Amino acid sequence: MLTKTHEERTAAEEAQRYLENASTILSEKAGKRDGQYADIKYVKMAAGTAYSAALLILDEYLKQKEGIHFKKPTSIEDYMSRLRKYDKKLLRLLASVYDELHLAGYYHGTRSVDTIQLGLTNVTKMLNYIANSFSQFRKPLNS
Repeated sequence: MLTKTHEERTAAEEAQRYLENASTILSEKAGKRDGQYADIKYVKMAAGTAYSAALLILDEYLKQKEGIHFKKPTSIEDYMSRLRKYDKKLLRLLASVYDELHLAGYYHGTRSVDTIQLGLTNVTKMLNYIANSFSQFRKPLNS
């Protein structure tokens, strides 16, 4: 079976691939016991991967909104400031994903299955919301 290269995938497909990788890391490597993950190393890895999916789709969203004036955001504050202009729902989802995946998951290394799963769910909500709103997300990344 042939797989698509990075350039052939849409932003939505690439973000979905990141999310699947994060879920695989959690299910195969992190280990669960009593609602807690056993191995922080893999929780951090998965949280970082899922958070990267969120930023990937937000970059594509901002490219669509800003066109030739798009410049990749350099901080979470930059993402939030720009989203505040365009979409409050995405802004709220990003704030949640930042807290759940980047801060709690990646930075602090939470063992909470609920926190990480909520973060993954919120990235999926972002992906679905953006993909359903913009046909551009169904075109290859380098188109």
